[in-house]
Amino acid sequence: MPSTYLSLNYHLVFSTEKREPMISDLPRMREYLAGIVLGLDGHCRAVGGMPDHVHLLVGLSATHTLANFVRDLKKSSSAWMHDVVGKRDFAWQKGYAAFTVSASAVEEVRAYILNQEEHHRVRTFREEVKAFLDRSGVNYDERYLD
Repeated sequence: MPSTYLSLNYHLVFSTEKREPMISDLPRMREYLAGIVLGLDGHCRAVGGMPDHVHLLVGLSATHTLANFVRDLKKSSSAWMHDVVGKRDFAWQKGYAAFTVSASAVEEVRAYILNQEEHHRVRTFREEVKAFLDRSGVNYDERYLD
């Protein structure tokens, strides 16, 4: 085959350090994260979140490595929070969750991400992540979900 064709969509979830509600301007954070994704040559399909965590639906290319992509995304957004927003004590937690998303499920995941406030009226962040991990068959230690 003379060309490469792929569909690499990821639902990313990561939280602020100690899950502190540090994101006071969610629209600006969403916009900035989307810009970082584009700057890293990814495709931003959705960004949503709450004051203590974010969700992104991104499309990556064959040359991306997930760990490096997330590292650069978190590093750039932390620097922006420090330098532009003025929150010098802002930090993301070290870990993250990443789930592959089939092309047929992109719209469903996108809608979920864009409707975070509604979901968190009835489910905590911990319950949400645990449900994603269980549904995806990921082994985890509950001590590290907080």
